[in-house]
Amino acid sequence: MSSEGAVILHADLDAFYASVEQRDDPRLRRRPVIVGAGVVLAASYEAKAYGVRTAMNGRQARRLCPHAVVVQPRMSAYSEASKGVFAVFRGTTPLVEGLSIDEAFLDVGGLGAIAGPPELIAARLRRTVLEEIGLPITVGVARTKFLAKVASGVAKPDGLLVVAPDRELEFLHPLPVARLWGVGPVTAEKLRQRGITTVGDVAALPESSLVAFLGAASGRHLYALAHNRDPRAVRTGVRSRSMGAQRALGRRDRGPEELDVLLAGLVDRLARRLRKARRICRTVTLRLRFDDFERATRSRSLPQATAETRALLGTARGLLAAAGPLIESRGLTLIGVSLGGLHDDGAVQLALPFERDGEALDAALDGVRDRFGSEAVTRALLLGRDPGLSVPRLPD
Repeated sequence: MSSEGAVILHADLDAFYASVEQRDDPRLRRRPVIVGAGVVLAASYEAKAYGVRTAMNGRQARRLCPHAVVVQPRMSAYSEASKGVFAVFRGTTPLVEGLSIDEAFLDVGGLGAIAGPPELIAARLRRTVLEEIGLPITVGVARTKFLAKVASGVAKPDGLLVVAPDRELEFLHPLPVARLWGVGPVTAEKLRQRGITTVGDVAALPESSLVAFLGAASGRHLYALAHNRDPRAVRTGVRSRSMGAQRALGRRDRGPEELDVLLAGLVDRLARRLRKARRICRTVTLRLRFDDFERATRSRSLPQATAETRALLGTARGLLAAAGPLIESRGLTLIGVSLGGLHDDGAVQLALPFERDGEALDAALDGVRDRFGSEAVTRALLLGRDPGLSVPRLPD
C-alpha cells in the first residue's frame, strides 16, 4: 500500500524481558519462558499461547503452562538492551518520543530523499535491531500516533504493518472496541451491553450518544479516535507530566499493615526519583487492581506542589485508608502510586512549616544514598522488608 503521508512509526519490542532471556540463552529459544516466579513480569509468545499473561500469579501461570521455563529477572540486562535499541531509533531519525524502555514513536517525515519511503525505513529499523541487538521488534506505520500504535499491536509478534491514509477507516473500523485507547474491561462491557463491539460501531454513533453514557471526556475521546482524529505530533525533549511505580501482589491476602509498608516503599522510591529529577508534584494517585481484574483509582491534590516524602506519603495513606473497605471486600492483586501535575522545582517554593524538617531529612537521606548506594539507608518501617524489583525506565 502507498504510505504517502503515513510517516509516524510505533516501534515496540516483542515480549521484551522474555526475548532478552531467549537471546542470551540459546536453550530457551522457541520454548515457553516466564520471567519472574511470584508474579509474572513477562512471558514469551510460546508461553502466552497457553494463556500466561503479565502480572499473573506465578502459581497460576505454571498451572497453565507446566513445562514453561521460569527465570529470575535481570534488570541490568534489560536496561542495556533498551539503551542499544534507542540508539538505533536515534540513528534512524532525531524525532524519537520514548513511551517506555521497549517502545517509542518515531517521525520519519522529510527523510524520503535520503532514507526512502517510511515502509522501507521501518523494515531497515527492524533488521538493524535484530542484527545489532538480537531482538525482534514490531513496527506499525500510519498517519497518526494512535493508528501507528494500533497497527503495531495488530502486527505482533515480529511484524510490520503500514496503514495507508486512504485505507485508515477500512483498517480501523472492523477491529474490536478494546483497541481504542482508554477502553478497558469496564468501558468495553458498558459498550457491549449496548451492542457496540467494534470500532466501527463506535464511529457510527453520534458523539452526543457516547457522551451521554460515558461522560464528556471519555465520549469525545473515543469518538475522535474512532474517526482516527489524533493531532498529536511526535515530541522530543518534553518531560513527562507524571511518574509512577507499582507492585504486583499475587493473590495472597495482605493485611492493612503490610499494604502500608508496600505503599511506603513505593512512595519513598518515587519521592527520591522526583527530587533527583528536580521536579515537584501536585497530585497523588493511588491505583488498585482487584482479584476480579477490575481497577480503581483514587486521587488527591496537595495544597502546594512538593517533593517532600512525608507530605506525599501522608496523602497516599489517606487514599489507601479510604479504599480500605473496597480492598477488604474485593481482594487486591496490585497496588500502585503515581505522582501527577509535575513541573520543575526551579521556582521558589514557600514550604509549609511541617515540610521544612521533612525536606532536611530527605536531603540527608538522598546524600547518603548517592554516596553509598540506594540500599545504604532506609526508613525504619522498611527495614528488613523486600523492596521489590526496581524496573528499568526511561530517564525522568
